[in-house]
Amino acid sequence: MSKKTHLMSEKLKEEIAKELGVYDEVKKPGGWSNVSSKTCGKIVTKAIEIANRSVE
Repeated sequence: MSKKTHLMSEKLKEEIAKELGVYDEVKKPGGWSNVSSKTCGKIVTKAIEIANRSVE
């Protein structure tokens, strides 16, 4: 059995989803499965930008 590792906090994902205007989709039944893979990619990109800023 594989162990799931969460690299991004749920809070951060939700904050970025709000910023991108898809938070309402996340809160619907089905949660993150309602969000397109393209939008999820944008969320990851935004999280990487935030991480890079915190390192600099």
